[in-house]
Formats: sequence, C-alpha cells, structure tokens
Amino acid sequence: MRYLITFLVLFPVWLVWSDMFDAFHLTLGVVACAVVTRLSHDLLFKRTDFSGLPREAARFLSYLLWLLYQVVLANVHVVYLALHPRMPIDPQLVKYKSMLKKDLPRVVFANSITLTPGTITAHVADGEFTVHALSRKTAADLMNSDMEQRVARIFEED
Repeated sequence: MRYLITFLVLFPVWLVWSDMFDAFHLTLGVVACAVVTRLSHDLLFKRTDFSGLPREAARFLSYLLWLLYQVVLANVHVVYLALHPRMPIDPQLVKYKSMLKKDLPRVVFANSITLTPGTITAHVADGEFTVHALSRKTAADLMNSDMEQRVARIFEED
C-alpha cells in the first residue's frame, strides 16, 4: 500500500513540474516515479500511526515561527559583524552532542542550524553535530540548546 500511495503522490508532482503530456514523456515519468517509489517508499510514509500528526504539525508550525524570529535576530548579528569597523568575527568549528535520538528530529535540527545565519552544520554522525560558527556568540547560542529542546518538543523526544 505504501508503494501505491508514494507513487500517487510523486506522479502528479512530476506531471506538474515536467509540463510534458505526450506518450514518451508520460512513460518516462511513470518509469522515473516507479524507480523513485521503489527506492524511497519508506522515507515518505515511515510511520503507521497517524493519530498524533495534527498535534505534531501544530507544534512544527509554532517552531517555524520561532525559527523565523531567530533567523531575523541572526541576520542582524551577521550584519553587525560585517559592518563593524574591526569585523569581530571568530570563526570556529564546534562539536555538539545532541540528545535527539531519531533521524527526522536530527535532520530538522541540522537544517535549522544551517538556516540560521552565522552557522552551518558541517557534519552529523551518531548524534554529534559539527557546526561552523561565525562568532563566539553564534557558538554560544548553539550551546544553550534552546533550538534542540524545541525540536525535541515537536517530535516528543525526551
């Protein structure tokens, strides 16, 4: 069933993006979507219990608003660093051991770090994040783990 649902999600998206409706391109689309479905069906629909999904979606939207605010604050800080006469940057690689256990929360956390100006997630392995921080402030902000706790709250990880 997961294969069929995955294919039925992918193929209409392919149709809209390709904008090609002749037999040759439709056949290519079916084959491409079938191959992608076969390789990735478990990524799209991994869960079997959808009862907590609305609550999780609401927490995620709330997190996105908070993240947007953090991005604005980080932008202001990066502008300050760039326009300051002495350019007080102090780039560094920071290793951060995360409490997040599952892959999806780790991906959300890593992407949130990268979306925030002044930080880039360079590597993730076994729950340890290597992050490039532009200044001591951005490194310290990462270490306070507020972002990680909010991500954990979305997915109810403790």
